[in-house]
Amino acid sequence: MNTTVATQPIVSNARRNWTALTTIVRREVTRIMRIWAQTLVPPAITMTLYFLIFGGLIGSRVGPMDGMKYMDFIVPGLIMMSVIQNSYGNISSSFFGAKFGRHVEELLVSPMPGYVILGGYVAGAVLRGLMVGVIVLGISMFFTPVRMHHPLVTLTTVLLGATIFSLAGFVNAVYAKKFDDIAIVPTFILTPLTYLGGVFYSVSLLPGWAEAATHLNPIFYMVNAFRYGLLGVSDVPLWIAYGLMLGFVAVLTAIGLYLLKRGVGLRT
Repeated sequence: MNTTVATQPIVSNARRNWTALTTIVRREVTRIMRIWAQTLVPPAITMTLYFLIFGGLIGSRVGPMDGMKYMDFIVPGLIMMSVIQNSYGNISSSFFGAKFGRHVEELLVSPMPGYVILGGYVAGAVLRGLMVGVIVLGISMFFTPVRMHHPLVTLTTVLLGATIFSLAGFVNAVYAKKFDDIAIVPTFILTPLTYLGGVFYSVSLLPGWAEAATHLNPIFYMVNAFRYGLLGVSDVPLWIAYGLMLGFVAVLTAIGLYLLKRGVGLRT
């Protein structure tokens, strides 16, 4: 009898936390679908232009890359780039909007633990990244046949990449004081790292110093792990890419939970 009574609060708390988590995720997904013309359509148009210009027009002159058609080579990078950008952008704008509208204060005073709040927003951002990734994958099939060599690697890589940049977007939103602050990191850090992360070229083409610098770019490892999942080729060992991605998830999760616990940039 005592054991049953003792387990009731645990079950009640777990059910309450699950309800809170699903509520945040449902709200995020509803927001994404309500403004689909802003969240889903622009990435599709942008990536279509990339495929037409880089894959079709320029790619026909570039020739093979790492023993494959240039169009095939850039497909994994463009998919991962769209997932990264949209995962980051979704949570940074959504959570900062909650801060700006004072909605986040209601979450902080509620009995929800920090990991539920963080998990709900991250899950919503990851879902948007996956939605856009699927759309871009579908678009790529109009330009070249896509055969997934390693489905498990493909899925886990895109999930880890989306999670990493969702957590990074959360940290950005916590410290942002105005809407302009949200655009600083994507413009001056995220976009350059993405373009220099091996999306459009093989690292083997670079001179020694540039190749060494590229290996300091975390996006380079994510793109190559995803390329291995789709095409079966990579410029880096897979275990290094996974170790790096899991490390980033652990560190950024710890930072996010710490910021929520201390109320940095959230409590006035």
